Amino acid sequence: MLRSLYSGISGLRSHQTMLDVTGNNIANVNTTAFKASAAQFQDTLSQLTQAAGGATPTAGGTNPAQVGLGVQVAGISTNFAQGSSQATGKTTDLMINGDGFFVTSLGGETLYTRAGSFNFDSAGRLVSPDGAIVQGWGANNGVVTDGGATGNITLPVGAIVPASASTAATFTGNLPSDAAADTTLVRTIDVYDELGNSRTISLTFTRTNTGWTAADTAGTASITLTANGTTGTFTPSGKLVVDRIAMNFDDLRGFSGQTTVAGATDDGNEAGTLNSYTLGADGTLVGLFSNGQQQAIGRIALATFVNPGGLEKAGSSAYRATFNSGGAELGTAGAAGLGSLTSGALEMSNVDLSQEFTNLIVAQRGFQANARIITTSDEVLQELTNLKR
Repeated sequence: MLRSLYSGISGLRSHQTMLDVTGNNIANVNTTAFKASAAQFQDTLSQLTQAAGGATPTAGGTNPAQVGLGVQVAGISTNFAQGSSQATGKTTDLMINGDGFFVTSLGGETLYTRAGSFNFDSAGRLVSPDGAIVQGWGANNGVVTDGGATGNITLPVGAIVPASASTAATFTGNLPSDAAADTTLVRTIDVYDELGNSRTISLTFTRTNTGWTAADTAGTASITLTANGTTGTFTPSGKLVVDRIAMNFDDLRGFSGQTTVAGATDDGNEAGTLNSYTLGADGTLVGLFSNGQQQAIGRIALATFVNPGGLEKAGSSAYRATFNSGGAELGTAGAAGLGSLTSGALEMSNVDLSQEFTNLIVAQRGFQANARIITTSDEVLQELTNLKR
């Protein structure tokens, strides 16, 4: 048989594969974070009909003569270029700006994806639409330790941040330097004990010839605040501790005409329950509690690969690692080699429709041309069989 027949058949098969790849790209034009693929061709083995000849003193060298045996698909590559951003306004929708993949766990298998359309399930776990659980690092007392073993990102519904006792308070504002001698000002601050019980501490400021004195209402503890000339600052005579609360006067000023002195606790709070949450650009899940406290709950892990093109598509916009992709290197968003996260947005498909429709035309014409090879070869064989008439 003519070799051209089999060359034409290989061309039909290869261009059919190109049509399949292009059709899949177009079908996923609106798939979240879909990455387009492209078929790559290469020629097959060539049949040697005449070997190369070396040059001699009396004759020149000759080149080899070869007849190609068709085409084959060398591979199907994935284009991991960044897709456009689509704002959704939904807090759990996440988009990676740059390189990296979300790490998920489904049925005990670790998968990777760039599709960040997530939700919390009935158990409070952050999951993808197909039920894969997003992986990351948990927090201990609001502190996230990166680099260890990853686990499920979980929002602890009904979580309580414990109460903490107040240990320090700061007074700011201004004590008027033009106040009359023995003028008194009383200021109160609310503090908390270890169980979150609130109590009030009162402090009395009294004008003296050299500045002011600060004392608790009971008069058991006091210090002198000496005015430092025209600088408007004070030098305390020592440390003032009232009911186990250390008082700080470093930010207090003493200019004339203003009476704005006020105090507030630096720490301490009552117990609080989880009200809502936010997701930061580094993937940290921060809980907002009823007592006004904010505390880290966990941090989403991102993965990067030496060769992302070596990942195997596992369906549901997910990938699995292979020998050629290399192992996953985990890190936090914003670290070297990893992009940042945007909450309330999704990455769109990177399919370029104009390029895909052009590929359709190219594949169609290539298919037609190879079909013509077969019909032409058939006509040649028909002429050959007609010789025996």
